[in-house]
Amino acid sequence: MKMKYQKSYKIMVVIAAASVMQSCFVAKNYERPQVKTEALYRTDATTTEGASLAGVSWKTLFTDPILQGYIEKGLQNNYDIRIAMQSIVAAEANLKQGKMGYLPTLSVGASLTHQQLAKNSQFGSFFNGSLDQYQLAGNLSWEADIWGKIRSNKRAANASYLQTVAANQAVKTQLLASIASTYYQLLSLDAQLKVAEETLLNRDNSVTTIKALKDAGNVNEVAVKQTEAQKYATELIIADLKNNITIMENTLSILLGQSPGKIERGTLAAQTMNVDVNLGVPADLLSKRPDVMAAEYNLISNFEMTNVARSNFYPSFTVTASGGFQSLELKEWFSTNSLFANIVAGLTQPIFNQRQIKTKYEIAKANQEKAYLQFEQSLLTAGKEVSDALSQYKNETGKLVIREKQVDALKKAANYSDELLNHGFVNYLEVLTAKNSALSSELDLIDNKYRQFNAIIMLYKALGGGTQ
Repeated sequence: MKMKYQKSYKIMVVIAAASVMQSCFVAKNYERPQVKTEALYRTDATTTEGASLAGVSWKTLFTDPILQGYIEKGLQNNYDIRIAMQSIVAAEANLKQGKMGYLPTLSVGASLTHQQLAKNSQFGSFFNGSLDQYQLAGNLSWEADIWGKIRSNKRAANASYLQTVAANQAVKTQLLASIASTYYQLLSLDAQLKVAEETLLNRDNSVTTIKALKDAGNVNEVAVKQTEAQKYATELIIADLKNNITIMENTLSILLGQSPGKIERGTLAAQTMNVDVNLGVPADLLSKRPDVMAAEYNLISNFEMTNVARSNFYPSFTVTASGGFQSLELKEWFSTNSLFANIVAGLTQPIFNQRQIKTKYEIAKANQEKAYLQFEQSLLTAGKEVSDALSQYKNETGKLVIREKQVDALKKAANYSDELLNHGFVNYLEVLTAKNSALSSELDLIDNKYRQFNAIIMLYKALGGGTQ
């Protein structure tokens, strides 16, 4: 009995020593790379003080209740969102496994072993030529985290989980922007269709008027045919607009996770986006953009996996134990005399294993460098998208004022040309040109308004908005 206590004491000493050695980590701690964020995007004359547009809730930005309902429905039913959620479920399972790395493994098994021995052998004559052995045993194995391998594995799993969550948020942000952009495009097509249909009524009147002028001898048949052709051109515009509306309705339906069909909507004239286009400081891209966050979590995960690969060069300390019941007779299987136990504690130092450890380490280092480059690339891409969206917004806003003046001038010119034609001061070609220009400018004005709205949506997305 004293011998057993001495052996147990020695094993406990070895385990305690291994626990003390856990403080001797070789694993490095992650530090965020020093990335220059002051010049990520062009700000020109735009202020960067105050709250960023990225901090505005999408419900505040998009005030149309119909659009708000579509966004909420899309966030619940869109298939890309639902697929991304399953990725989170899988990542969460890996995270749970990573947290269990410090615990030992335990298994229990029962077995029956039958051996047919030669009767002329040493044991064959003793056991009458055969041997049966019954065993019920539990096996336990535990590895001390001396070099931080288990800790790094846990951190890598956590970073991978957070990367998946951020990637899911990036999908939501993209979906939100796509729904809003498609909705506003539908409204602009409706407005263009209304203008085209009103123009068609005027073109019908123009055909009637030009025929009357021909009968009076003021114009010839060419003028009549040209005016009719202008009417047919308007009908073609209406046909294309109706087709585009159907396509946009189908597109929005898919974004909402439903079958293609009619889409209820408001009007473009009723839409407002009264927000301050404020970028905030460049570092906001690090904290708001979900794709940038996902890229950094990917970097963290690969950094920790490099720690894991490095720790494989060092010896591992493991403790294995097994115990249970073992008997040659079924009736004596669970007797106290059938109890057995076995404990092994030791260090294993890899010496030569076909260069597998070094290869894994080199691959891990390469993956870490690749993740760092992808992180930097995501920042540059974010900066470009902000610059592009801001430039587009400024351009469309500036053009809108000029476009409104152009529409007013061309509409007046078209009205004047009709009067002048009736009095013979202009020819029919001048009238046709004035009316075509007026229609084109009205359609362009509506498109200009849509592009201004869309630029705000793209800037909102580029700054990482929509996470609220």
